[in-house]
Amino acid sequence: MIYMNLFYVLAGVLFILGLKKLSHPKTARNGNLTASIGMLIAIVVTLVTFGNLDFRMIAIGMIIGSIIGAFFAIKVQMTEMPQMVAIFNGFGGGASALVAAADFLKNAQHLMNGDMIMVGSFEISPIFYGAVVAFSIFVGTLTFTGSFVAFGKLQGFISGQPVVFMGQKILNAVMALVIIVSIVMMAVPGSIDLNLLFIIIVVVSAFLGITLTIPIGGADMPVVISLLNSYSGIAAAATGFVLLNQGLIISGALVGASGLILTNIMCKGMNRSLANVIFGAVGGVVEGAAAAIQKLNIKSYSTEEAAMIFDAADKIIIVPGYGLAVAQAQHAAREIADFLESKGKKVLYAIHPVAGRMPGHMNVLLAEANVPYELLKDLDEINPEFEDCDVALVLGANDVVNPAARHDKSSPIYGMPILNVDKSRTVIINKRTMNPGFAGIQNELFGFDNSIMVFGDAKVMLTQLLADLKDL
Repeated sequence: MIYMNLFYVLAGVLFILGLKKLSHPKTARNGNLTASIGMLIAIVVTLVTFGNLDFRMIAIGMIIGSIIGAFFAIKVQMTEMPQMVAIFNGFGGGASALVAAADFLKNAQHLMNGDMIMVGSFEISPIFYGAVVAFSIFVGTLTFTGSFVAFGKLQGFISGQPVVFMGQKILNAVMALVIIVSIVMMAVPGSIDLNLLFIIIVVVSAFLGITLTIPIGGADMPVVISLLNSYSGIAAAATGFVLLNQGLIISGALVGASGLILTNIMCKGMNRSLANVIFGAVGGVVEGAAAAIQKLNIKSYSTEEAAMIFDAADKIIIVPGYGLAVAQAQHAAREIADFLESKGKKVLYAIHPVAGRMPGHMNVLLAEANVPYELLKDLDEINPEFEDCDVALVLGANDVVNPAARHDKSSPIYGMPILNVDKSRTVIINKRTMNPGFAGIQNELFGFDNSIMVFGDAKVMLTQLLADLKDL
């Protein structure tokens, strides 16, 4: 047993080192490999230590899982990475709930009788066991259904707008109360039929995961994904307490803590509280948005005219957004930057923490196009650069460059830190249409005197722009 725990500690150290390396794009691949080695150690130690295992079934499961994982890793487009992360979160929570449920069903009669529960070679109190197994099933099930609702919103199966109905918050509060009471009763031997309690926890948790996620708009999806990631870690850690497995407790706690830290960073990036994200329902189309478009002085330019502006510029800042991801235009953006740099111009990339649909979406997208890491500048680092910027090229970004966040107290994004692209000499904005962003409001930047619009798919536009630049 002591050797097993030592190996779990080693695995935990590798997890921590992996997380540390994942904090920077340059070391992220090594970080992923380091954490993977830690997980391999934890799995091997668990298989060697615990007896009565059907290694054939385990091997079959690992082979099937590896094939499915490799298939999706190869086939999934970068634009669909947020959906893939949401699914992974859901499967992680679902796996934890299934393991906890299986262990509960094995020990249900002992728990009903108030007997001590045997976990491995240890006896644990039925009160402790009942509470942690119920909590694990609750969090895992909630994560599973909530993650698949998030996947549906990202994929377009479910409306990206907030889905709200009368009495929704009251319903959520009632379901949360039912869960709390059920967890407490699960820890009280002989209270009521534990199988009934088990069914209540599973069903109510599943519905709660749905009703907590559907009112969250597309603008807040990066926060939701990081929060669900944290939930999956918490569920794993709780299952670790059910099984008294130190490796699972360590890994789950690390995922849960890192997810919560990332969620807090994302909330700060929007200058909003987590409660406001979960219950604020930001993202509905604001009435009057169409009328607001009519009031803007929109100036539409061709790529030839935009190319002449770039030719006269010395410093350019590229601002990627979800539109860039949809068009899969990251390679085209890199080609434009390379050409401009070859002409002696300075090119930087401005990365907003909540641009795209998952944490780090733009970083991952540009890393795929081999954009040098040192050119990717975060919000605080890049904002002073706009003061002497000749051209800010906004590619599909909307709410994160909307100046209304600074002064319009009625705006749902008021107070959110934005990229100060409007302070550039010229702002060239690429959008396919004039539809508002995820927050449902029109961007007043589009009508500024120093702003021009170049409409069209980002990849097509950038390809044509590069051809026009070469013709000058």
